[in-house]
Order: sequence, then structure tokens, then C-alpha cells
Amino acid sequence: MSTHPAPSRRAVLQAGGVGVLAAVATAAAARPAGALGPSAARPSDPKIDDLGPAVTQFALMSARLVGDSVYIGTRNVEPARVVAFHVPTRTVTVTTSVPTGYAIQAMAADPTGRYLYFGMLKKTDGPEANLYRWDLTTPDAPAEELGRLGDRDVRAVAVAPDGVVFAVGGGSPTVPELWQYDPATGEVTSLGVPDPAATLARAVAATGTTVYVGAGTTFGGGTGTSRASLVAYDRASGTFTQVVPDELAADSSIRDLAVVGDRLVASTAGSTDGSTLALIDLDDPASYTTTASIGTTAKNFAADGDDLYFANDTGIVVLRADGTIEQLALGTLELGEIWGVDAAEGRLQVVSAYGFVAEIDVASHGWTTTDLAEAGAPVSAQTCMGIAAGGGYVYVGGNGVIARHSVATGEVVNLRAPGEAKDADVVDGVLYTGQYNSQGIWSYDPRGDDRPQQVADFSSAQNRPLDTAWDDANQLLLVGVQSDTEGGGSIWTYDPRSGGSSIVTNPIDDIQLVRAVATADGVAYLGGDNAQKAGPRGTVVAWDPVEGTELWRVETGQPKGIAALAVQGRHLYALTIGGTLVVVDRVRRRVVHTASHKALVPGFAAMVTNRGVVYAVSDTTLLRFDPGSFAPTVVIAETAGGWYSGAHLNVDEEGRIYTLRGRNLVRVDDHPRR
Repeated sequence: MSTHPAPSRRAVLQAGGVGVLAAVATAAAARPAGALGPSAARPSDPKIDDLGPAVTQFALMSARLVGDSVYIGTRNVEPARVVAFHVPTRTVTVTTSVPTGYAIQAMAADPTGRYLYFGMLKKTDGPEANLYRWDLTTPDAPAEELGRLGDRDVRAVAVAPDGVVFAVGGGSPTVPELWQYDPATGEVTSLGVPDPAATLARAVAATGTTVYVGAGTTFGGGTGTSRASLVAYDRASGTFTQVVPDELAADSSIRDLAVVGDRLVASTAGSTDGSTLALIDLDDPASYTTTASIGTTAKNFAADGDDLYFANDTGIVVLRADGTIEQLALGTLELGEIWGVDAAEGRLQVVSAYGFVAEIDVASHGWTTTDLAEAGAPVSAQTCMGIAAGGGYVYVGGNGVIARHSVATGEVVNLRAPGEAKDADVVDGVLYTGQYNSQGIWSYDPRGDDRPQQVADFSSAQNRPLDTAWDDANQLLLVGVQSDTEGGGSIWTYDPRSGGSSIVTNPIDDIQLVRAVATADGVAYLGGDNAQKAGPRGTVVAWDPVEGTELWRVETGQPKGIAALAVQGRHLYALTIGGTLVVVDRVRRRVVHTASHKALVPGFAAMVTNRGVVYAVSDTTLLRFDPGSFAPTVVIAETAGGWYSGAHLNVDEEGRIYTLRGRNLVRVDDHPRR
């Protein structure tokens, strides 16, 4: 293979723009003709190898102690399930499957302990049920469908002392509402909108007279969206009243609620600052005390005597009766993301996203763990996040794990990593990931590391990495990022040689997030999107990643944002959400081609340059674009990719492509015409 030296950084980034025009034009002209246009050679059919399930584990998203069992809801698997983990024997004793939805985040028991209510997260706003009830006195019988909340996703459920069920959530085009299920009538009804500016409600608590709804901005933040919102619903009058303490109002949202004795416990999700706790008098909401918590989240409250235990970002925190707060010292125990904390008889049952239950003695801080899969919980293939290949391995991100696939042997090892590897690249055999939520950049070297480690941390408000790219000219990892709560986004850089990192917030404008990143000749290209319904989107910015400055920009004029970017020769390919391909001439800095491919790319997508052409993958199709005409050719049709947050693909050193077909990892060896 012939190689052609890239122009120097000085030539490419020369002031005034003359250098970049000449340097890129020269580099493009130096490439063989086959790299810029098709030849008469006919491509052979691609060779496709199915490598089996990409990520398998017992993935979970909720837990509740009822009697002597912890009931645990699954995440990103189908069918969704609830399993009963029997605490005395540390075994899974029974499982129920659910016909709708892909994850269970909301769970609550009725006062008698007979019924377990739970709600579903769904992919679409269809008519299927998303609220269920399981009769724990007959656990072998399936859970009962109760009905459908108008909000697509059920994020929290509470049962009042009289047995009436209340639920909240979001995910639909409409504003989140408060929902009620009355066992006496069997009806699901809407009680109205607690906060018209909220993007999500994910906390609810109920007494005999009042329902408390915790809402705010969790996704799609920006101008016009609410901050932390705590709304009291009077069950007698049917009216809503905002009762959020002033000390909580500046945070992004209410994270959790619980009724403990005569007080309501409320916590916020920190964004630019840490989480705050409030203990509110149920008889007089204006009477309360607040405490700054530890970390940026506080959830899963469990009272043990006068002490209140709960989960934060890294473990367990206790709020003492005297108002002091401390992180429990648990030695080597790493809990990752926590989805359940319950207290009984001086012990905590803590359910970790790593797939285990930890039993913690609150007096001695001693602990034991039980792996749920080994205890009998079903292991399933789950939907996936990012993908990377190189150094003899393929890596696929899941919830709390990164699955490492050996190319040589097929062995699969699950590496624990908090959160989700939204995207990743392998550089010189080392894996680098962008970790959601607010986890920064992590790395893993299979030649010496036992597990991934964080190598760069950034503002917690810049929480959702979306796309990674390796800048070979500057030896930098580039990461495009979205801020869920504040709007906009950022561009991160990381230098593996020095360990240095940088962040520039809102490099496109104050509204657009950075959904896509590509790089060539020392220049980064940033693709803009907008999580809000209105406002600018679809801007492409040429960026100097070393100086952190804009070089130039192009407005694509598209109604949807950029899903993916790739560079081939002098052309920058931009694929929008919904499948419009926009090609920008990097030399002339203008759009030279636009075409809709919505039938192949109905939503999110990813792209990579490989063997002289640009490949793209959507939820449905793997395709490539002709470098001369930009016409698409389908490589694999009907992939039905099992992606959680948009399709991905990556290539190894041999030019073999890795992506998903269903929930299986596939390797594609494709030789386009040259």
C-alpha cells in the first residue's frame, strides 16, 4: 500500500486560509485515482462472520425489598423480567417475564406486601401496557397488565397507604403528567401536568392526602426548560402547588423522593454543582432543613432507625440524626451505579449495576457480595452502546460493562466500567472510551491492565459523550459531548503521551451539542445537533484541536442535526439524523452534494472511512458511499441492529468492519471497487 505524507500542521492551519486550501488540495491530488473515484473493477461480495452475542449479562435497573426477597427489574433486554432474590439463601427463586418494554426502572410494593407494581421503559409510544402488577402470593403466575400511561416511559411508581398507585415519567412528545391507578376501579387516569416546563419526572411519593412529584430537566435541557421542581398534588382538591425549597431550585432536577416518618426526603441531581438533600415537614412544606450531599446524585433512600442511607455516584452515604453526612468506608467494594438500597435488621441490601447484591453491616461496614447470574438470574444479550476494534480485540459497551472479544480465540470477557461506553477507539492497542454519565475518558490496555481506569475527568454538566475520533496528526483523542441538563455541548481532547486533557464548552454555539467528530490533516470537524425542538442545528465546524479555536464553518441548512461525520480525500461527509447525506468540499468550504437516503438511514447513524470509501451504519443497514458519485451501496440489509443509543461501527488494522446484526457482533470483510 502506498503512503503519502500528510501536510504539516503549519501548512494546514496557516492564517488566512490559503495554506489549508493548498495543503488539502495537494494531499488529495497525491492520492491514487482509485481513492477518489470508482474504477472498472467489480467488488466481490462481502464476507460476513457472526461472532455471537455482543454483550451478555444480567443487566438491571431497579430493586425493592419486599418481605425477605429483593425484587430486581432488568435493563435493555427483551423480554424484560423481574427476579426475586431471596435474602436468607442468597439465591434467585422466581422470575416473571414482561411482554412489553425493554427496561424496568420504576418499582414499588403496596402496604400489605402482596403486590409489586412496576412500570416499563418502551421504545415507542404504542398502545401496549407499561404498568404492571405482580401478585407475590402466587409468584409462578405472570405479572398482570394494568394499563398504559400516556407517557411512554414510566420512571417512578409510589403506592399510597390506601393502596392507590401513582406514577410519573416522560419520553413522549407531550409534557410529563401525573398518573393514577385505582385498584378499586382498575382504571389508569391522568391527574394533570405538574410542571409544564419539565422534560422528565422521575420521582414520586404519596401519603393519604398528598402526592409529591419530583421533576425538572434530565434530558433535552436548554432555554425554557425547568430546573428542580417539587410539586404537591392535593388528592382532595385535585390542585398542584410548587413546594420546592429555594436551596434545591437551582439544581437540574429532583432525583428521588421518599416518605420517612413525618417527613418527605427530597434530593436533587447535581449538574454544575453537587446534590442537595431536603427533609420537609409533611404538614408544613415551608418547614424544612437542607444538607449538601456528597457527589452529584442521591437516590434509593432507606431508613435504619434514625439514620438515612442512600446511594451516590460511588457508593453509600449516610445522613445521621444530628444532620452530619458521611460516605461509608467500604474498603475495596466497588458498587458502580446503584439501583437499590434497602435496610433491615442492621444490614443494607445494595443492588449494583455490576450485577450483584452487596449485603453491608451498617455497624461494622463489613460486606459480602452475591453475583446474581451465579445465583440463578437469567443472562441475556442486551442492547449495546459504542464499539471499537484493534490490538487483537473488539470491544462493545453495555451497562456497567465493556465486553472484550478476542479476535483469535473468540473468548469474551466482561470488563467492569461504571456507566456506559457510548463510543470508543483503539489506539496502538489501547482502548479509549467516552463514558456516560459524567465519567469522562477511560482507558484499558489488555497487555497489562486488569480493568479500565479513568484517565480524564471533566465538568459533570458535560455528561454525555457521543462520538470519539483519533487525531493521528496531533496524537489526540477527540470526543464530542452533549450536556443533557444545560443544553449545548463540548469538545474534549486527551493526550495519551502526557495525560493532559482539555475541554471547550459550546464550540459551535450556545445551543448545539457536538454529536459527531471526524479528523484529517490535524483538523477536527464537529457536527452540530440540538436536543430542543426549535433552534439551530446541522452546523459543521472545522476546529483546531490544539489551540481550541474555530477555523471555519459551513451551514448545511438541514432541518435535522448531524448524526455522523467522515473524511475521504478532499470531501467531508455529513450524514444527518434521518439520512440526508451532505458532502462538503474541504478545499472550497462549500456543500457540493446533498441527497436523502432516509430509506436506508431512518434515524441515528455512524460513519467510518475504510479502504478508500466511507461506510455508514444505521439501525437497519450497513452501506457505503461511492467516492466519486456519492451514491450508496447496501453492504448488509435488514441488520435490525440491537443498539441502545444509535448505531456504531469500527474497523480493525486489517480493514475489517465490526458492527451489529440483531444483538450479535458481526465482522464484515468488504472490498469495494477501486
